[in-house]
Amino acid sequence: MSSRLVIQQPQPMMVARDSDEWGSGICDCCQDVPECCFAFWCCPCFACVTTKKYGECLCLPLLDIYGVIPPITMSMRVSMRQRYGIKGTMCKDCVCATFCTACTWCQMSREMKRRNIPIILVGAKNT
Repeated sequence: MSSRLVIQQPQPMMVARDSDEWGSGICDCCQDVPECCFAFWCCPCFACVTTKKYGECLCLPLLDIYGVIPPITMSMRVSMRQRYGIKGTMCKDCVCATFCTACTWCQMSREMKRRNIPIILVGAKNT
């Protein structure tokens, strides 16, 4: 008589219940006042820190000083929309990056905090 032992490990599962819209508006700086003050007084430093948290090169935003339209701010915003499935257009991203740079970085930082989804183990049994 042979017996068979089957072991199943719990699998990590992410459940995303986020919408396809930004979690906060471009001018909702009062949601995180210290962060917005940091972005207002030292936007290049804030952009570098936010970029690093997003998983990109720390100094990437410093390339924004070479163009009329900040290319890194715009591309980070587009990338974040793609990663989180947020609706929007390249035109709106361009306008936000060009005329509201500090507010755009604040919005992206708030979105990263809001969308930080912890992994929940489902079906784990204590034996």
